[in-house]
Amino acid sequence: MPITVATSNDERRREEIRSLLGDGLKAEIFPRADTHEEVQAIVARLGHAGNDLKSKLIIGGFTSYPVEHAGIEQSCETCMYYLVHRKYCELPELDCPVEPEWSCRLWRI
Repeated sequence: MPITVATSNDERRREEIRSLLGDGLKAEIFPRADTHEEVQAIVARLGHAGNDLKSKLIIGGFTSYPVEHAGIEQSCETCMYYLVHRKYCELPELDCPVEPEWSCRLWRI
């Protein structure tokens, strides 16, 4: 992939997220968003967080590793919102670069 402004910005943001996760960020990993109501509650909270990346990572339940839930290993690369060629989460409320092995509690098949 050619280096573009978007690619460069994604990598800077991904590094910022990696740093926050590596510094022991205490994200709300559980409960996972298994129902429509749970998804909507988390999405509403993400909306209130605005552009505060740290708050979004906490509310979204981000981890630097896959989370096993209900017998399924949930990682970004297996989520329907993951853009494989860009390593990106296109869920509008998160809209951020990610690593394939990361996870969040809004994971969907």
